[in-house]
Amino acid sequence: MNSSSNVIKIAIAWCLGWGEGREPQFDLSVLQQMHQALNDGKSVPEEVQWIVKQVKQLQEIPEKYCPENIENLKSDYAELWKQNTQIGLVYGGATKIKQYVFENTNLTDIRGASALLDRINLVDLPAFFGQGQKSVTISQWLSKNFPDLATALIPELIIYSTGGNILAFCPAAFVDELANAIEKRYTEETLRANSCAVGDQFNLLEIRFGLLADRIEDTFWLNKYRLVNDETDKAKIELVRAYFGNPKNDAELLEAFQNRKSFNEITTKLAILFNQRRSGNDFLNRPSRRYPPMFETHPYLRRDESDLCSAIAQINLPSKPYLSESLVRKRIVGQIAKREVFQENLPPWFTSLELDWQPTGIKIKSWVAEFEDYLAQQENCHLANQYYENYSQPEEARSLRELGNVYQEFVAYIYADGNNMGGYIQTIKTPEEYKQFSEDIFEATENSVYQALAEHLHPHKLQNLTDPDNENRNGQWIHPFEILTIGGDDVMLIVPANKALQIAKTIGEEFERKLAKTKRYPLPADAQNNSVHRCQGSPVPNNSSLSMSIGVLVTAKDMPVYYAEKLTEQLLKSAKKRAKKLRDVGYYGGTVDFLTLKSVTMISSNIEQFRKEALTKKVGSTLQLYAAPYTFHELGGLIKVVEALKNAEFPKSQLYQIRSLLEKGKRIAILNYRYFRARLKDGKSELLQRDFEEPWCPAKTNEGNIAPWMYEPKDGIYETIWREVVDIYDFIEVSSSDSTNQQQITAKEARK
Repeated sequence: MNSSSNVIKIAIAWCLGWGEGREPQFDLSVLQQMHQALNDGKSVPEEVQWIVKQVKQLQEIPEKYCPENIENLKSDYAELWKQNTQIGLVYGGATKIKQYVFENTNLTDIRGASALLDRINLVDLPAFFGQGQKSVTISQWLSKNFPDLATALIPELIIYSTGGNILAFCPAAFVDELANAIEKRYTEETLRANSCAVGDQFNLLEIRFGLLADRIEDTFWLNKYRLVNDETDKAKIELVRAYFGNPKNDAELLEAFQNRKSFNEITTKLAILFNQRRSGNDFLNRPSRRYPPMFETHPYLRRDESDLCSAIAQINLPSKPYLSESLVRKRIVGQIAKREVFQENLPPWFTSLELDWQPTGIKIKSWVAEFEDYLAQQENCHLANQYYENYSQPEEARSLRELGNVYQEFVAYIYADGNNMGGYIQTIKTPEEYKQFSEDIFEATENSVYQALAEHLHPHKLQNLTDPDNENRNGQWIHPFEILTIGGDDVMLIVPANKALQIAKTIGEEFERKLAKTKRYPLPADAQNNSVHRCQGSPVPNNSSLSMSIGVLVTAKDMPVYYAEKLTEQLLKSAKKRAKKLRDVGYYGGTVDFLTLKSVTMISSNIEQFRKEALTKKVGSTLQLYAAPYTFHELGGLIKVVEALKNAEFPKSQLYQIRSLLEKGKRIAILNYRYFRARLKDGKSELLQRDFEEPWCPAKTNEGNIAPWMYEPKDGIYETIWREVVDIYDFIEVSSSDSTNQQQITAKEARK
């Protein structure tokens, strides 16, 4: 397998060898020989040896090299500066993804929309470059729409193509054509998904040192940057600091300048162009993107299930739905992805429509199938044994009803996203680092999800289904989860409610552990792990500067998906807000926020407003009747508290009574908690003392505790985990034999 450095060498050499015209400046066979020789580590043809030599010289520039004056750069690397052949760089991908994926409530349609976008991003676009599956369909499509493009592209040009976006080099003459092809592919395949792609041309030195002026002497360089910081013109100083940063000393000034004047600067330019084009600005020599995809409707025409487009037919399915062509594509791709139908044998309801579009040519693979492949790997056989145990080979779940069948008609939505990824990207200086970073993040994210699912779940046998469209599924074994998407550092899952928090915790911890294992993302010198946790104990050490925040929503299976997605996104933002606050005091680990809803109408406003107005009281002191969000270590401690309460057989009615008394004041809540704890059977109160009072509620001025409260001296607030304990009580299972009766009671109450 080629290293990132060699892949980028091949990409840049190919672009330089091709030149700036639509026809290569060397014979195509020479470029192909160069391509093969660089892949095999052999000598390249004599005609292009000087090109490979220049690329090698570019890559060997020391990381810390940054001359005081731009003239020094020009003289030190005169040959590279004289190389004026432009290199193309293109950035693009889908936009408003959630709007497209969640515009329908049917799980098959959501899965189909996600699978279609993933296929375009992970399969179709790389196939433009000849990477991955050899697709006759893509070749024919390119030949019809962009006949010269395929010849000019090779697989090594791709820097990354995960997370819903693609960043790739290309010969300068094909920048606009490649960007147009990316946008056209998304629109033709999905009809309704928004996409955007932009590109520009750069010279060889700009790949290493960022944007340079046509007259290199006019480039704003380090010596000018130092002078600006010594000037008295405040407006000029603020403008420069907004671009380069606000360093406190000379070392920080040099680091800020090097971080900006690198490959990062040209990707930032593309990101700005991307936002401008997405907003509808005109671009020279390119079709306008001012208007998003839309389909006219008519008051006397039947609309589809999403009420967004005119239906083209009533489909012969159990529910007799009316579908538009956009929805037809989601439905058939969703059925193929969950292996309900196969591309080689499409169902009659689809073939009878006689559409020009067909979901053939490239295999559509779901994330659940990827999960099965992960478990099938030799190094993961222990996870496969743990997950499958003695169960039959399971299918994918076909609806939220089937997922709700796993645990008392409740499911959980998990939405995870990386912390400070944008900030870290600002420190990446070379395309090699970009490529390596993208591969590391995607692999860590994907494998963390698969490991968490395998550790905490088992296949489930459907039973007691009564709906006409799925009662024939009783007795079928299913995978008890749905992976909506894994894109870069983004994860969206639906899992059983009773395992959601454990899965979220494992995903976050494994993500950090896998990145730490690469040793490419070390913690800063001022990082610390322990003092920020409100729960005492020994947290899992965080050895990576990158982490995840996660939002978890536990709710009934019949909650509208679009509403659940919006609430889960709010929880994710809340978790990220706490992660950012903790990062300011040296903690770089992940956080999680969660909410349990047993009724759709429990929250009519956003979650932050609900907590501020309903769960924050001023009774002498400021009382915060919740403690979310949590660090992963704190979440583990919270789960232990619930397990201790169940093992102690703490009466459920008293749990609710203590919760209701929290808003009465600090002292009343403490008194009632101590009264109820004193009434527990012999030996049971020690469980609460060990797992709740000592880790969570120690007093700040003596050796006692203030259970059920915690005191935050910095903010002067008393907070408590008791409300969250009661909320998740029904969804945490314990395995001890003395808690069997309590488990049965809990299951009955969860169904109410």
